[in-house]
Amino acid sequence: MKKKYLLLSLLIMTSLILAACGGAATEEPVDFAGEVVTVFSACGEEQCIVFEQNFVGFEERTGIDVVVEGSGDFETLAVVRAEAGDPYDILNFPQPGLMASMAKDGFLVDIGQFITDEEMSAAYTQSWIDLGSVDGKVYGIWHGADVKSLVWYPKAEFDAAGYKVPVTWDELIALSDQIVADGTAPWCIGIESGGATGWPGTDWIEDIMLRTASPEKYDEWTRGELKFDSPEVRNAFDVLSSIWFNDDYVLGGTTSILTTFFGDSPLPLFDDPPSCFMHRQASFIPNFFPEGYEMGVDVDYFYLPPIGDDFGKPVLGSGNLISMGNDTPAVREVVKFMLTPESIEAEVKAGNALAAMKGVPLDWYPDATKAGFAEILANADTFRFDGSDLMPGEVGAGSFWTGMVDFVNGEDLGTVLQAIDASWPE
Repeated sequence: MKKKYLLLSLLIMTSLILAACGGAATEEPVDFAGEVVTVFSACGEEQCIVFEQNFVGFEERTGIDVVVEGSGDFETLAVVRAEAGDPYDILNFPQPGLMASMAKDGFLVDIGQFITDEEMSAAYTQSWIDLGSVDGKVYGIWHGADVKSLVWYPKAEFDAAGYKVPVTWDELIALSDQIVADGTAPWCIGIESGGATGWPGTDWIEDIMLRTASPEKYDEWTRGELKFDSPEVRNAFDVLSSIWFNDDYVLGGTTSILTTFFGDSPLPLFDDPPSCFMHRQASFIPNFFPEGYEMGVDVDYFYLPPIGDDFGKPVLGSGNLISMGNDTPAVREVVKFMLTPESIEAEVKAGNALAAMKGVPLDWYPDATKAGFAEILANADTFRFDGSDLMPGEVGAGSFWTGMVDFVNGEDLGTVLQAIDASWPE
């Protein structure tokens, strides 16, 4: 009898131990019902509505109510709320400069505390991870992006002339020479933009910098650690000059660059016959095209080729990134979700965004144009944000713009670059 009781006791103890072990290995699902997480964004009303649609399935699964608030005064309100001790749960930054500043001021949460390096690498290429990092810690994960490294051309006439899309810089220059020989200016360029005149030229310099200097040098330049009056930046201006200062290359000659409104500058592509064959500008420029054109038939685009093989296929662009202002389990759950393709599905299908993260199917995009932009992003060896937007306002929206104007006006390059350096705030 004693043996029976002993055996029974051992069986009971064993089952209790196994039950305890099983309980420790299985986490109970967290109930987020009733939790509200606020996402603050710079989106307009219609954009915010589509952005919020990304969260419908997530809200049903988790019980979290994700509320999107948009404001055109994002930069001011984000800082004011943080300084008052009442930060937004999540911030959807329109560019990384303010994100980095708020991270350094201690207003943002290190996302690496709960998302592993492996999880981050599964969702993003290293270039994107680096762009969201400050002092080695990840404070921002990228959501949507735009592409700037594009050249637009009149496809039907381009093909009829027997021209081929260039895949190297040498081929781009050879194509320019061929178009000149055929009696047409290859490039149409304009940097007039009222009080912002000069900004389109800064994009050219940034694109060339990414093709002639390392990503690390580009980052040093945007931080002010690499001077404008440096061999790397001087070389970028020299490459630019080989196109801009060739009167045969530019429709209307070099002097027309300053007087042509940037939004009007691609219109000669649509002349019959075209008055120029190439226009370098970002993915937004079709907003300025004449009505009635058919993309892929009347006009198309190609990736601005690399200059040499040293730096792969870099892409210049812009985008928005997600950061944490409050650290709660519900906020963490939303941020984890933001690493997934589902978190941008509604925007992609509406044509409102290009996905920065991996795994978004190309057939989600509403047309071949958007899908093509996405392919360029996906194939980029390096992605870097618009450099002038990363620089202090006195430079990126000031002396860099005016420096481009002075340079085209014929001022000595050294004088121009030294003046920009002198404007950098202490």
